[in-house]
Amino acid sequence: MVQVRRNYLEKADGSIDFKDWLQHLEMHVLLSQHEQIEKAFNLSWELEKEAHKAEHVWSSAISSYRTGLEMADILAQLHLDSEAIIAAILYRPVRESRLSLSIINKEFGEDIARLVEGVLRMAAINETDTSRTRVLGQNHAQLENVRKMLLAMVDDVRVALIKLAERTCAIRAAKQATAEKRQRVAREVFDIYAPLAHRLGIGQIKWELEDLSFRYLQEENYKRIASLIDERRLDRERFIQQVSIELREQLGQANIDAEVSGRAKSIYSIWRKMQSKKLDFAQIFDIRAVRILVPEIRDCYATLGIVHSLWRVIPNEFDDYIATPKENGYQSLHTAVIGPDKKVFEIQIRTFAMDEDAELGVCAHWRYKDDSTDPSQKDSYDEKIAWLRQVLAWHDEMGMAGGLAEQLRSDTSMHDRIYVFTPEGHVVDLVHGATPLDFAYYVHTEVGHSCSGAKVNSKYVPLNYQLHTGDRVEIFSRTGSSPSRSWLKHSLGYANTPRARAKLVQWFKDQSKEDNISYGESLLRSEFAVLGISDINYRSLIRKLGCKNLKSLFASVGAGAIQFDEVINAAQELSGLKTAPTGPLENPPPVYGTGSLKVCFADCCTPLPGDLITGRVHERQVIIHQATCPEVLGVQRSAGVHFIEVHWSDGVKITFPVELLVTAWDRAGLLRDITTILANDRVAVIEVNTRSDKTAGISSIRLQLEVESFPLLLKVIEKINHLKNVIEAKRIESGHAVDGVNKSSEL
Repeated sequence: MVQVRRNYLEKADGSIDFKDWLQHLEMHVLLSQHEQIEKAFNLSWELEKEAHKAEHVWSSAISSYRTGLEMADILAQLHLDSEAIIAAILYRPVRESRLSLSIINKEFGEDIARLVEGVLRMAAINETDTSRTRVLGQNHAQLENVRKMLLAMVDDVRVALIKLAERTCAIRAAKQATAEKRQRVAREVFDIYAPLAHRLGIGQIKWELEDLSFRYLQEENYKRIASLIDERRLDRERFIQQVSIELREQLGQANIDAEVSGRAKSIYSIWRKMQSKKLDFAQIFDIRAVRILVPEIRDCYATLGIVHSLWRVIPNEFDDYIATPKENGYQSLHTAVIGPDKKVFEIQIRTFAMDEDAELGVCAHWRYKDDSTDPSQKDSYDEKIAWLRQVLAWHDEMGMAGGLAEQLRSDTSMHDRIYVFTPEGHVVDLVHGATPLDFAYYVHTEVGHSCSGAKVNSKYVPLNYQLHTGDRVEIFSRTGSSPSRSWLKHSLGYANTPRARAKLVQWFKDQSKEDNISYGESLLRSEFAVLGISDINYRSLIRKLGCKNLKSLFASVGAGAIQFDEVINAAQELSGLKTAPTGPLENPPPVYGTGSLKVCFADCCTPLPGDLITGRVHERQVIIHQATCPEVLGVQRSAGVHFIEVHWSDGVKITFPVELLVTAWDRAGLLRDITTILANDRVAVIEVNTRSDKTAGISSIRLQLEVESFPLLLKVIEKINHLKNVIEAKRIESGHAVDGVNKSSEL
């Protein structure tokens, strides 16, 4: 267990002696950057002196200065590096708005500023705003969302460890706080941070967090078990001493170099075992416990044999966590035996390395950049971060529903999810790229349908604003409001979750068919005009999209049942705008999702990279069709016909040339804004020509581009049309002259 606060040498003014404090830290870990650590140490003290004590101390009367040093002490015991120690010292002054991140960045460097900023992001879950902390103590799904939200915020595992140190200080200090605050801090620590310590495998932090939070949440049970343990303390210590002497003697005779010690079981773990197994205190075998540490794994099993030869084994009380480690990597042999005087006790057997892992978890493996003299280890720093992020996952035992557990075990990365707050403090799990409109439909279908505006972190934002983890979202509804058809336009980015899109499609399907036909026709004709697509062969388009007739096509587009992207992809193909890939194309082109099955390409629709595709499984091979292929549409509901989801490799890309004409009221920076949009969407700009009519104040900009698809082209046109001063942006037919246009000198 992490040790309690030490009494350091104190100077006359109340500050701590730096050398004495640092010496205590270096009993656990060798630190570099002594000058920077001392600089942070002194800065924290100066800020402490300047602050009004009443405003910047916890209810336990522990100052932010002392808290920072205590956090650093905990981190040193976890073997963290100098950067983490400095960040811990400076965190509380930043949290209390007495020190800015910009100053930390300037004085201590970007890495330390980023660590402090990361801990601040995690602090969103335990701000004093009670509306955000109401989530604590609620259902498993909500708790799991909070945990996943915290992990999504962690770019560096040290951030999570600093936060654990800070919460350890908080639960220690809660002893002197009000009953309400003790309960709130204890509930938060028990629900969120003790499980986080468990997942990271840090036993010495986990036990303290569990015991202290249990003490405040169930005071009577805590005191009862503590009393029962205390009553038997002397008897237990004599017993442990007796069996330890006998074990050392037997292990020495077997030439096993072992370390034998008594082990204290935490109060909460005793209570948990009594509850889960419905046992009385007298039936808990591991109240008396011995831990044996040996050099090698083979010594573990040899020691187990000696133990079982000395005393009778309790049936069903043996666990081999070496052969089958726990989810967090914990390894050990556990056995219970009947020892001297017929007293039952537990023995844990593990190697010294396993014991370090059990106490320190991920910290036992970690070598930071500034502590390593081996360049190859420094080069692998990023790889270690990636590995540690994989460690940051919870399992069923932490209260996760089965479906969520499967979700975490799937290929979906945490980076593909965001976690945002409702105004009441609940955490909502959404896909990356979700918007306030997606959030509204997540809350309730009617909230989405009547959505008229949104605030994010108390600021008004457009409904297609992309949300970020930690955002607090508030939706405004207006009686009589209804969905806008523009919400379904993919290029505008309003609805990016399947739920929101499905609700919108259903709403428009329920509207007048004539309205859908009218809107669908208007949309297709206007967007085709913007894309410069003329002479559309609607008969071929209808056939390709599997519609009965033109009205059916218009109605499906108007209701959102057929995405406009599907239509323009089909139109692109019919227009013949297909060119060779920009890079070398493998033969056959790489397709993902087929497993080990052989891949071949259908002759009926000749799919090319860039087409939407599907795979038909037939006689141990996958036949790749275009998704809109009539043969696919004709048999997809037939019995015995199986289709699987497939897609092209990201490395295969095709482009075709287009020319864009932008007409706008002249202003400075217009061309820069246009090319920024194109660069952000990775559209290649081949040539730019401009013409300015000074009298009318109008500019015409003609751009030659290479794009991958019509949907991408439409997306950038929509963005350009939303720029300030732009009158119109549209595609023009190649070779169409624009009088007086000169090549721009801006490129």
